[in-house]
Amino acid sequence: MSKKVILILLLICTAASTLIAEDPKERQYFTPALNPKHKDKPQVTGWAQHRIDEKINRGMSATPDKEGKVYLGWRLLKSDAKGTAFNVYRSVEGGNPVRLNKEPVVATTDFIDTKPVMGRESTYWVKPVMNGRELEPSEKALLKPDAKDKPYYASIKFQGDYRPQRIAVADLNGDGAYDFVIKQPSQGIDPAGRPNTDGLTYKLEAYLNDGTFLWRKDLGPGIEPGIWYSPFVVYDFDGDGKAEVAAKTGPDDARESDGRVHKGPEWCSILDGMTGAEITRADWPPRDPRLGDYNRTNRNQMGMAYLDGKTPCLLVARGTYKLMVVDAYQYHNHKLERLWHWEGDDETPIIRSQGSHGMHSADVDGDGRDEVILGSVVLDDNGTCLWSTGLGHPDKCFVTDVDPTRPGMEIFYAIEPWHDDGKGVCLVEAKTGKIIWSIGHRTYHVGDGMVADIDPAIPGLECFATEDSKGGSRDRYMFSSDGKRLGTREDVPGCRNWIFWDADLLRETFGRGGAMGGGRFGSSRSISIVKYKGPTLNSDIEGSIMMMADILGDWREELVTILAGELRIYTTTIPAKDRRVCLMQDPVYRAEVAHRSMGYEQSPVTGYYLGERATD
Repeated sequence: MSKKVILILLLICTAASTLIAEDPKERQYFTPALNPKHKDKPQVTGWAQHRIDEKINRGMSATPDKEGKVYLGWRLLKSDAKGTAFNVYRSVEGGNPVRLNKEPVVATTDFIDTKPVMGRESTYWVKPVMNGRELEPSEKALLKPDAKDKPYYASIKFQGDYRPQRIAVADLNGDGAYDFVIKQPSQGIDPAGRPNTDGLTYKLEAYLNDGTFLWRKDLGPGIEPGIWYSPFVVYDFDGDGKAEVAAKTGPDDARESDGRVHKGPEWCSILDGMTGAEITRADWPPRDPRLGDYNRTNRNQMGMAYLDGKTPCLLVARGTYKLMVVDAYQYHNHKLERLWHWEGDDETPIIRSQGSHGMHSADVDGDGRDEVILGSVVLDDNGTCLWSTGLGHPDKCFVTDVDPTRPGMEIFYAIEPWHDDGKGVCLVEAKTGKIIWSIGHRTYHVGDGMVADIDPAIPGLECFATEDSKGGSRDRYMFSSDGKRLGTREDVPGCRNWIFWDADLLRETFGRGGAMGGGRFGSSRSISIVKYKGPTLNSDIEGSIMMMADILGDWREELVTILAGELRIYTTTIPAKDRRVCLMQDPVYRAEVAHRSMGYEQSPVTGYYLGERATD
C-alpha cells in the first residue's frame, strides 16, 4: 500500500473520529452529575476472604554496564520488615559462592559488581538480613558469557518475524516472575475506517520470561483486527498464583463478505494462562441501537478492579461515545459470575458519551474498594455512578496524586471535544469530580495528555496536554499541579512514553539522537532516553516502544521494545540513591500496567505522589 493511500485512510479515520467526538446530538448528555440518582445496589461480596495480591519474587537482575561492571538490582517487597538489609552473592560456573558486599546493603536495593568474571557464566542472588541473621535467598539471576555484548537485559524470540500490536505482563506459571502474552500481528483497523478484507486474524501467544514458547490461540475471523474489537487483559483472577487470560472472542463464521462482523454471539472468554485452552465464557454486552452505528457499537474494553477490596474482578465494557455499558464478574471455581451490570441510561441524569480510550481502577473515595474510571464518569464499587463531570470524551485521563498538598488523588483530563467553557483541560478531585482548576479558555480537539514531575523546582506533578490539529489548533499546554500555566509552547514536551530511569524522582522521556520527544517509534533505529531539557541517559535502545513498567530489579522501570520477531527488555544500570517498594505492588500502578494490553497506551502512574519534593 502506497504512502499516499495510507495518508488518505488516516485522514478518513481522523475525520470520522472527530465527528463521533463532537456529535451535537450527544452534547445533550454533557451535563455534570456529581450527585446522580439511581437505584441502589448492594456492595460486592467476592469469593476472597482477604486481599489477593500477586506473589512476586525478588526480580533479581544482572546487567553489564558500559564500563565492564555488572549492575545488580532486586525488589524491596511490601512484606519486608522495616530495616531489612541485603547481602549480595555471586557464583561462577557453579563454583563456591562469594559474598560481594562488606556491609549489608540497606540504603538501596541495587549493587555494582566492580570486578565481575566476564566471559564465563555467573549467577547472582541476594539474602535478606534482619537483626544480623540471613533469611531465605532470592532466586538467582544468570549472566551469560555473551551478556557483555548486548545493551539490553533479556530477549525473547517469537515464532516468526512479526511484531505484536499489544503485550501483557503477568506471572503465568506461578514462579513469581513476570511472563508475557502478546497479540500479533501489529496491523489493525479502526471501526471508523475501511474493513479488513484479506482475512487477517489476531493470534494470542504466551511466553515465559526465559523465552519458552507456551501456546498460540488464533482468535479467528469472528474478531476483526483492531484494538477496539480485540481487548484482552492478563491477571490472576482466581488467586491460584497463576494468571489467566481474559479476551473477547467470537465464532469463526461471523465475518461477512464486507469484512465486518455485524451480528452473531460475542463472548468474554477465560483462557488458561499455561495452555491457552478456554476454561469458561460469558456473553459480551450485546449490540444495542442506543450505542449508535457500527463504528460506535464496536468500542470494547476490559479491565480489572478489586471491587470488594479483596477479590480481583474482571470488567467488560462496551461503548464510548453514546451508550456506555459495563459488566463486572468474579472468576471462581472455573466459572464467571456476574456481580453487577451498569449502563449510563439507568442514571439520572442519563450518562452518555463520557468514555475514554482506556480504563482505570483506583479506590478514589477511601473505602478500601476500587472504583472504575471510564473517562469523565466514575463508577462506584457497587456498579452505580459515583460522579460524572459531563465534560465528554477524554482521549487521556490520569488518576494519581498530582498535588501532594491536597488530600487524596486527582484526575487530570485532556478532553477531546471542543469546549467554550474553559474546561477542556482540567484537574478534578478523584473522590467527588469537582473541578480544582481548568485551562480557562476555549480548546478545540485535545488529543493527548500526561502528568509527570519533570521540573524539581515546581511542586507536584506537571500536567501537559496537546491539541492534535483536528479542530484547527496545534496548541500545547503545560500547568503546575495547582493550575499555573508554565512556559511557552516550545517548553511543552511530548505526552507519550515517560519512564523512571535514573536515580531521581523525575521522569524521563524518549528521543532520537538525544532530541527530546515522546512519540511511539515504529522502526528499529536506535532511540534514546533523555531528561527534560537535559542530557541523554541511554542511546543504545532499539525497537518500537511497547511498555514501560517496573517488572524486575529495583523500583525504576524497565523498557520493553519490539523488533521484527523479538521482544527486548532494557533496564537501567544507573546506581540508585534510595529504595522503595517495587511499583507493581501499588494497586493503581499494577492496574495501569494490566490495562495497557488494551485501549490506548499510557505510561503507568502510582496511586501515591511519586516525584521530587520541591524546596524553597
